[in-house]
Amino acid sequence: MNLDALRALLAMGMPPPADGKQRNPAGDMVYSMGLLVIFGLMFYVVLIRPQQKKAREHAELMKALRPGDKILTSGGILGVVISVKDKSVSIRSADTKLEILKSAVSEITEKAASSSEA
Repeated sequence: MNLDALRALLAMGMPPPADGKQRNPAGDMVYSMGLLVIFGLMFYVVLIRPQQKKAREHAELMKALRPGDKILTSGGILGVVISVKDKSVSIRSADTKLEILKSAVSEITEKAASSSEA
């Protein structure tokens, strides 16, 4: 297809409506803005809100982390928490002591027995 044929197709534009009425440009703009708002809300509900919820749950998990808890890291390491610092956690896994970032803790598999239960 050469450029002359493409220009001719683009110059044709939309055909006039069959009923003879003129299109309302303001109505088309309101319709377009409405679609944009609906897509924005869908984007928020499907992508942003679940991610915020997951981040909030992870922050609560980090606040509940105590020495003696058994944890699973995002790398698949199972271990027992020895100490908790500001940004890192010391764990013991088998015969190895590791220091990992708090963000690497994916879940607490077993809570430590608290002093009130003992």
